Amino acid sequence: MDIQHLIDRLEDLVDGGRHIPMGKYTLVDEEAVLSIIDQMRISIPDQIESAVRVVNQRDKLMAQANEEASRIVSHARQKSEDMLNRDSIVVGARHQANNVLAQAQRDADQIRADADAYVVEVLRELESHLLRTLTVVRNGIAKVMQDREAAQQARASLQQHAAQQQTPDTMPIPQREEVPVERDDKS
Repeated sequence: MDIQHLIDRLEDLVDGGRHIPMGKYTLVDEEAVLSIIDQMRISIPDQIESAVRVVNQRDKLMAQANEEASRIVSHARQKSEDMLNRDSIVVGARHQANNVLAQAQRDADQIRADADAYVVEVLRELESHLLRTLTVVRNGIAKVMQDREAAQQARASLQQHAAQQQTPDTMPIPQREEVPVERDDKS
């Protein structure tokens, strides 16, 4: 599943939560938040697999570049050997062969540099995306923990307030102790 979609779902869950009046806290379904976080944990390896595919693609490009460079060098050598066999143009052939070899090396270097630049760019984008995702997940966890603590404090405050608001009708009446009265039997 796309990590961005999971982040959107987490944000929707927070937006759709019950807001505590006169406070900045929101009550959210803890199970739903934890479920989305679990899905994020599953999705992140997919992003890593994507990075591995990019590295593999770079390796393929490097192999193709090396193969092309080898073909060009081989072709240049063959061409230089053919030119050396001709007596009348030996000096020119050596010069041209050296130029072809130098151009082939420059072409191979450029292909390698382009492949490396592409891979670095893709990996940096992936790194940036993963860091943003990690920040969102950490903020989500902190928000859930903060909301949970705020709910517990609110519950304790309500219980304390309710205990202080007991009316005399609901308060227990202490029992009186009967004291025996002594009578004088003189009358």
